[in-house]
Amino acid sequence: MSDLSHPTFYSITTEAIDLNELIERISLPTSGAACFFTGMVRGITTRDEARTTSFLEYEAYQPMAEQKMRQVADEIRLRWPSVQGIAIIQRIGRLDPGTPTVLIACSAAHRDTGVFEAARYGIDRLKEIVPVWKREVSPDGQEWIEGSYIPGHQD
Repeated sequence: MSDLSHPTFYSITTEAIDLNELIERISLPTSGAACFFTGMVRGITTRDEARTTSFLEYEAYQPMAEQKMRQVADEIRLRWPSVQGIAIIQRIGRLDPGTPTVLIACSAAHRDTGVFEAARYGIDRLKEIVPVWKREVSPDGQEWIEGSYIPGHQD
């Protein structure tokens, strides 16, 4: 998944996301900046009205999800060649409020070389093309939450 000059790491996991480990994995001796985006489970969700979230349960079709994560990393590299390292992690399973669910991280030599934009692009593309589903469980019941993933969307 990675080479020494362009470390790239992506996975679907049930394990906690370790920021220190990931920064080590995507940093080079020339890295001076890293930008992380982490999504987490909200304890109160507002769609039509505010409701308490007891937990979320994430599922993914792992082989396809990891293939699409690789596509996202490849797209980042094409758009921001100055990005040195990339990590894309999606947790699955039961996750309680406050728990990180997804992480996109990019490293580069300097902060002004596109790491912020690359990380933002990464999370937006992940939501568009990576097949991950979530079920929201509350004291009032449960429902599958529709995301922006479009099956068969190849762009």
